[in-house]
Amino acid sequence: MYKKFETELAGRLLVVETGKVAELANGNAIIHYGDTVVMVNATASKEPKEGVDFFPLSVDYEEKLYAVGKIPGSFQKREGKPADKAILTSRAIDRPIRPLFPKDFRNDVCVVATVLSVEQDNSPEVCAMIGASVALSISDIPFGGPTAAVNVGYVDNQIVINPTVEQREKSRLRLTVAGTMEKVTMIEAGADEIPNDTMLECIKAGHEEIKKLCTFIQSIKAEVGKPKFEYISFATNSDVFSEVKKNFKERMYQDVQAQDKDTRDANMDAIATDIQTYFTEKYGEEWIEEHASDIAASIHDLEKECVREMILKEHKRPDGRKIDEIRPLSCEVGVLPRVHGSAIFTRGQTQVLSVVTLGTKSEEQELDGLDEEESKRYMHQYNFPSYSVGEARPSRGPGRREIGHGALAEKALVPVIPSEEEFPYTIRVVSEVLSSNGSTSQASICGSTLALMDAGVPIKKPVAGISTGLVTSKENPDEYVMLTDIQGIEDFFGDMDFKVGGTKDGITAIQVDIKNDGLTYDIIKQAFERTKVARDYILDEIMLKQIAEPRKELSKYAPRIITTTINVDKIKDVIGPGGKMINKIIDATGVKIDIEEDGRVCIYTDDPEKGKQALKMVEDIAKDIEVGKIYDGKVTRIMNFGAFVDIGGGREGLLHISKISNKRVEKVEDVLAVGDEIKVKVYEIDNQDRINLTMKDLEENKENIDDKTESNN
Repeated sequence: MYKKFETELAGRLLVVETGKVAELANGNAIIHYGDTVVMVNATASKEPKEGVDFFPLSVDYEEKLYAVGKIPGSFQKREGKPADKAILTSRAIDRPIRPLFPKDFRNDVCVVATVLSVEQDNSPEVCAMIGASVALSISDIPFGGPTAAVNVGYVDNQIVINPTVEQREKSRLRLTVAGTMEKVTMIEAGADEIPNDTMLECIKAGHEEIKKLCTFIQSIKAEVGKPKFEYISFATNSDVFSEVKKNFKERMYQDVQAQDKDTRDANMDAIATDIQTYFTEKYGEEWIEEHASDIAASIHDLEKECVREMILKEHKRPDGRKIDEIRPLSCEVGVLPRVHGSAIFTRGQTQVLSVVTLGTKSEEQELDGLDEEESKRYMHQYNFPSYSVGEARPSRGPGRREIGHGALAEKALVPVIPSEEEFPYTIRVVSEVLSSNGSTSQASICGSTLALMDAGVPIKKPVAGISTGLVTSKENPDEYVMLTDIQGIEDFFGDMDFKVGGTKDGITAIQVDIKNDGLTYDIIKQAFERTKVARDYILDEIMLKQIAEPRKELSKYAPRIITTTINVDKIKDVIGPGGKMINKIIDATGVKIDIEEDGRVCIYTDDPEKGKQALKMVEDIAKDIEVGKIYDGKVTRIMNFGAFVDIGGGREGLLHISKISNKRVEKVEDVLAVGDEIKVKVYEIDNQDRINLTMKDLEENKENIDDKTESNN
């Protein structure tokens, strides 16, 4: 049955429609926010997925270019694989809702958000996050929501909820917050060095709006929500777990404390083998086959219990560190000989190689999405090969995780990248994970800062990244331990991965993954304080001792840039019909040339002399031809009525036969030949921009021309 619900969000009307379309989905909602329209459908399989030990949730945010009146640029003229921004939005929808499903739920759940119409002032991403919560809440799918989300900006020292395009252009903050009525469940941010206390206030302001939205969604659920269906529980078999715990907990507690990851993994493999042998000898092969998944789940749960208990009760970590201690750090710059900039950053057993490449303006990444951003000149890409975790899997290109980690590192560094006017290069950074034991995205931030400075990119300030983790008590939610610089096992068994990148003066990026029901303000505040102390230490004691500032000179293998500015009216002359003139310059000198709409010209070359030659050719074309001025010319064509003379930059003028000499000239060929270099004076530019030249009375030509004229007469 069709229902329509309305509320206000950031001073604008938010409309939710249900029961209008997609009646076969478990839950459906259409969200209207201004002229932005997003449809969200949630479906679940009737039976659990076989052979999985995790909750199989998939979230897809589908950008349809018809939503902004565009036709896709691909050969097929239809949407292909999702753009990076769509993938990042899918992840942003996923993270706050995933912890709210039952832990023992194994049915496939698919959430599909389809963007139908976009008004740039009203974020379709926020609509999709709200719509996912509505669709799941009113469906019969087991879900512990509602949750909601908003964007937060910081404009002229004021907090703004869901900023418009104009406000986003001036905002120092691009923050997305999701949460429930009680807690914050997701934080994603890019920021221009925002202080900790200001960031916390922005998060609180966002959460206040989220609480209102959750109340609104709860009212929708109360009116049209379906009863939740019964499902087959995949909770760990309590009898099997009790027996594993009784016989092996003491050993597990000791073996999991091996400081080296390889040793710890070997210990876990050995104990798993011994547990398998124990049950085989006690119950036989048939029982083992029947309870194989129960045994595996029990081993996992016991390891998790030991790690959490060790941290929570004893403040001990698996590798022996203090709760606020950072793993051993090291870094190195200039590690590759022919690239433009490179660095390796190592934190414990996590190691990342970052490599910088500088390119031309034309090498910017073109974006084909729903927002107004059409290109970007700074790109950060992250690769996570299987060898980094000791596995043997072929590479299949970047997945959602790789795209997400690359985007986080990019957000962290964008605020310190010099402007195009200061440094007119396109910049690409690639972070290759060489070894992974947690916090590779934060190692990418550190390594890429070093690589950029090694490349001579004049970044405004160095940036470092660090992650904090959390272990909370089941019995008392207010009892928790926060961990600085979490490694893989602490991330895997913990409740939070709170990643923060920034300079010494403020935060530039945040990404928070939460596995429990959310974070309190006190936890968020403490995480900011911990990461600030750790960032300062990494910068002062490790990174800046390796390279204190950007190199003054670029790599000899990086292209050099010569810049000039020409009159915008001359751009068409420099390019020429069909690109004739600019291609002529490129062919003659081997340079690359970019021309901006405002008249800025960038010439890229490895040969300074060729660059100067190209610059002169551009300036010759772009210079204004002045009446009365004398130019060096070269005869290009001979006609019976005169000669055409190139006076620089491909600009030709007519030297009429009557203007060649003070004496009578019978034939032009008697005096001039193609290729002759002569001095000419512009005496007229007519109303059709035709240039008329004269050689009369020019001392430089007088003797030679008069002699030829005399002899021919």
